[in-house]
Amino acid sequence: MSVVDFARFVDDLATQSGGAILPFFRAAFSTEDKARGGGAFDPVTEADRAGETVMRRLIKQTFPGHGILGEEFGTEGADAEYVWVLDPIDGTRGFIAGLPLWGTLIGLTRHGVPCYGLMNQPFTGERFSGDGKSAQYRGPHGSRRLHARRKADLKDAVMATTDPRLFAEGPDRDAYGRVEAAVRLARYGTDCYAYCMLAAGQIDLVVETGLKPYDIVAMIPVIEGAGGVVTTWDGGPAAGGGAIVAAGDPRLHEAALKLLRP
Repeated sequence: MSVVDFARFVDDLATQSGGAILPFFRAAFSTEDKARGGGAFDPVTEADRAGETVMRRLIKQTFPGHGILGEEFGTEGADAEYVWVLDPIDGTRGFIAGLPLWGTLIGLTRHGVPCYGLMNQPFTGERFSGDGKSAQYRGPHGSRRLHARRKADLKDAVMATTDPRLFAEGPDRDAYGRVEAAVRLARYGTDCYAYCMLAAGQIDLVVETGLKPYDIVAMIPVIEGAGGVVTTWDGGPAAGGGAIVAAGDPRLHEAALKLLRP
């Protein structure tokens, strides 16, 4: 099956999962803390589980030989040629607060390498997708190709991170602080939307830490398809998660790496 065929299937996954998730948004629903009081609040909702359940069922029905890695229900068939990497609600804290800065992340890897990804925001009706070679936006105002913005200097850059307090005190927080001090503007609380805005040329730099594969795999083909760069802080592949830096311009990415790991 070609990437084009996968794209059609991913659109169906997005539509079906969005239908399961959206009724919970800005409504009453139960929330649990996966950290169970043992660390930073790590929420999971009925909506998270409903969205992933729908996607897993469709994948198993259509591609029974494929693997699945999902945030809520773990991993099946990790050694398969194709593995789907799912985060039904990336930005659960925003979801709980009724803010539309969240999205469903649907990624596909082949032999462990991200080959297609989509972020679906069913409340705003926006979808950001890519295959590593090109990236597209579809939404209420039409469709267009995505192109990351070219800015070489940190002093001119707009950056984003989910929350500076997520960086552990010490070297990691100091490293993040050096980057934030060097940029023009920093914004918080954007989760997966930050990567979409980077691909769309609105944000120049995203710096995160502690990510899981399901937090980033879907966004890698979108960022790269728009002409951006995404790696770990030491310049390695981003698909495994961890400390991540993404930039719209390779020169900006290199400048950020020098501050993150001087």
